[in-house]
Amino acid sequence: MHEHHEPLIRISKRDGISKPRAWGIRLIAVVLSLIVSAIIIYSLVKMNPLEVYASMWKGAFDEKSLFTQIFTFSFTPKTWYFIRDVMILACISIGLAPAFKMKFWNIGAEGQVLVGCIASAFFMINFAGKMATPLLFVCMIGTSILAGAIWGIIPGFFKARWNANETLFTLMMNYIAIRLTAFCVSKWENPPGSNSVGSIRYQGKERIGWIGDMFKNDNPVKFGNDYMWLVLIVLAVAVFMYIYLRKTKHGYEIAVVGDSENTARYSGIRVPNLYVRTMALSGAVCGLTGFMIVSAVDHTISTSSADGRGFTAIIVAWLAKMNPFVMFLISVLLVFLDKGASQIATDFQISEYASEIISGVVLFFILGSEFFINYKVKLGRNKKEG
Repeated sequence: MHEHHEPLIRISKRDGISKPRAWGIRLIAVVLSLIVSAIIIYSLVKMNPLEVYASMWKGAFDEKSLFTQIFTFSFTPKTWYFIRDVMILACISIGLAPAFKMKFWNIGAEGQVLVGCIASAFFMINFAGKMATPLLFVCMIGTSILAGAIWGIIPGFFKARWNANETLFTLMMNYIAIRLTAFCVSKWENPPGSNSVGSIRYQGKERIGWIGDMFKNDNPVKFGNDYMWLVLIVLAVAVFMYIYLRKTKHGYEIAVVGDSENTARYSGIRVPNLYVRTMALSGAVCGLTGFMIVSAVDHTISTSSADGRGFTAIIVAWLAKMNPFVMFLISVLLVFLDKGASQIATDFQISEYASEIISGVVLFFILGSEFFINYKVKLGRNKKEG
């Protein structure tokens, strides 16, 4: 008789897990991350962790009670800026959802957003005051969507035709878009020699092509008082994407290809066509985000217009499991961490890199929680005789 010892640590894939339990694991991960962050804060800089967390909250929502702002629907400018950044990040993440669900690794959202910015800026600079404002908006939105779709179709076509590596291809497309943006900035720079476009206006006065405030304010020429139009646009995109992925034939085909490309081929799905069509949709949503950045957020264009959000959106889409509505929650968390890190650096006179340690710890625990959601870990050895 021989005794067989099983490993001390055994890992096995879960057959399934309920949503409440999965979210419970994520909540525990967040709590643990805050505890670990508190230990790190006190160890490194001898600060009260609660004061640091309060500073993070102030960085995102200001000192006025968030609950008061919500119930009175009277948000401070800082809160509106927070909402604005959440909407932009969420929209890019929603654009990545169909490609990622198909396991087409679209790393090119950054470039797709930039070409959308270029298209919108082109019409604002060259046609503001020369066509009716409603027509100008139609052209800006339409060309931004088209530009993003074309930027997505290119890697989709190469994947379909020659099985090109989509990760490298879409990544390289980002650099092409950045250089193309730099070229446009050099052509549109204002004033000449400034190497920047500046705030895009018509004759220095009327802000034609800008998405204005939804709510009336005392200063009719003041923009950025609220970003409610942005919220409505992104919510509409989220509803559309949710229905498209969950309720349509194309969404079903995307899910089948994501599970098994061979199964999709055997079932008669034309996978090459699906690559192109899905990447056109993914790029189109990112291009629409480019329109919102130029028209509602920055009112200008530069090589940093996307500001790395195309890469951050990858984390959002993955953590949200391609669910457009969950992406809003993940976007809130990431934007909160980003703004909180900046506020900590300002309030406590420490390097912003040091304050970003908290963001890194929180993300590490949240990403790590996905392992425990998908896998079971058992400790201890059992002796077997054989």
